[in-house]
Amino acid sequence: MPNPRQTLSYLSRRLAAAGVYPRVRYGQNFLIDLNLLELLFDTAQVGPDDVVLEVGAGTGALSAMIASLAASVVSVEIDRNLAELAREEIALHENATLLVQDALKNKNHLDAAVLDAVRQRLAEAPGRHFKLVSNLPYNVATPIISNLLAHGPVPETMTVTIQMELAERIVSPPNTRDYSALSVWVQSQCQVRIVRSIPPSAFWPRPKVTSAILQITFDPALRGRIKDLDFFHTFVRSMFFHRRKVLRSELRAGFKQFDKSEVDAILESQGLAADARSEQLSVEQMISLAAEVQARLGEGSAAGLTANEDAPMDQAADE
Repeated sequence: MPNPRQTLSYLSRRLAAAGVYPRVRYGQNFLIDLNLLELLFDTAQVGPDDVVLEVGAGTGALSAMIASLAASVVSVEIDRNLAELAREEIALHENATLLVQDALKNKNHLDAAVLDAVRQRLAEAPGRHFKLVSNLPYNVATPIISNLLAHGPVPETMTVTIQMELAERIVSPPNTRDYSALSVWVQSQCQVRIVRSIPPSAFWPRPKVTSAILQITFDPALRGRIKDLDFFHTFVRSMFFHRRKVLRSELRAGFKQFDKSEVDAILESQGLAADARSEQLSVEQMISLAAEVQARLGEGSAAGLTANEDAPMDQAADE
């Protein structure tokens, strides 16, 4: 059950007493609707064999809920002032670990200390399961989700609150405005569903956008279709780098080893028209295209991308 004190009146009084206020730079929006907090928690189905990662511990309300049922919870909070409040909230839970730091090393990697803490908790007993349960700060939602799929351990489920716009991109099918590299990356390995929408009034301070509870369930069979995960990760980002360009141009920009005739041969081998665009390809087609490109690159293909390695994972159709 949610902590009954995770309400607007309680939070505002407690933060004011501590001289702490929500900071926009950290994307701090506290979920104050107790029914929705309970729905987030219940959807995650936390059990006694679970090691749970929480990014954005805030005042520790969700951390304490998780710790009451999980084998262990690793909570991360970048704001030192909030972390002190969270530490008080979880003080009675010996299975709770609070890391006061940024969860990210950079946009493409989680911090090693965070992953090491999770690995240590998983190794403490056989049969443990890894989950992410978080009211994710808006400004780190995309790199947290995408990087957990790129660098192990991979959570069996990720149950999170994020912006509805981002949730819609993750679940979006091909040939839609929201279909992006992030859509392909997540759907290539997971089952995804939007549990429900969350109005701005459910948070304090109120964001300007609608949010959602999203659940991502890792599927090893889906990932098994991908020949080289690291290559595919970079390949997908590169293919969506310039959304207005045709796929033929993206391949030429990303793989300068190929001349125009070789690129045309790759497209023909995949049954793709010369004017095809990345957002038209299904996840299966993108996986097949990546494998074909890597096969033609031959040895050392993991370093085959010659451009756009830093392309963003999430990018709107008009960007």
